Order: sequence, then structure tokens, then C-alpha cells
Amino acid sequence: MAEDAGASGSNNDGGGGGSIKEQDRLLPIANVGRIMKQTLPPNAKISKEAKETMQECVSEFISFVTSEASDKCKKERRKTVNGDDICSALATLGFDDYAVPLKRYLYKYRELEGDKAAAANQDHNSNIEDSNLERY
Repeated sequence: MAEDAGASGSNNDGGGGGSIKEQDRLLPIANVGRIMKQTLPPNAKISKEAKETMQECVSEFISFVTSEASDKCKKERRKTVNGDDICSALATLGFDDYAVPLKRYLYKYRELEGDKAAAANQDHNSNIEDSNLERY
């Protein structure tokens, strides 16, 4: 795994202009290790090789799904990839077992964010009313 990273990294300093550095293509290994550790017993250890392998896999998976979502956006002449696009891409790629719960999560997330925005707006309006009352 580490050998591959070095080999592909040497190709990035060519005159391509649009090349991506290896560290920019991969999720931070500390984050990957932390996520892996959450599912293991407290005394379990994870080898560096296992973390690097997982880092490669999850980074590739994210790129794969995002690319599919991006293609959908291009066909629809949109520039912004959103959560629905990611869910749709997962389903299109055959990851229905992930798409369905993610869609549910996205709905609840938006509901919660809407509640937060409404509460913040209400607080803002309340503060304006309070300051207007102080004038009288």
C-alpha cells in the first residue's frame, strides 16, 4: 500500500497541471483509525497497514459515489452536488442497503436544521421586538 502511494506520487509532479497530491486525495489516516477503533473492543489494536488499506478504500469509495452524483448533476445542468444526489448515486451504483437509511438520515437532518433555523429566526425576531419596545 505505502509502495503504491510513493509510486503514484511521483507521477503527480509532471506537467499535467490538474494533478492531485496523494495527501489531498486520501482522508486523514488519524480519522480513519479513530472510526475503525470505535467498532473494536477497547484493548484491540489496528496495524498501520490495516489503517492505510482502509484509508485507500474509503477514499476511493467516496470518489466513486461523488463522481456518479456529479454526473447526475451535469446531466441536469446543476453545479451543486447535494445529499439527494449522493443517495441517488448510492442507489444507482447498487448500494441500496446504504441509500435507504442515508435518505432517512438526510430527511431527519434537514428537519432538525429547519427547526434550528426557525428557532434562530424566532430568537432574532424576538430580540428585534425587545429592542423596539425599549424605545417606547
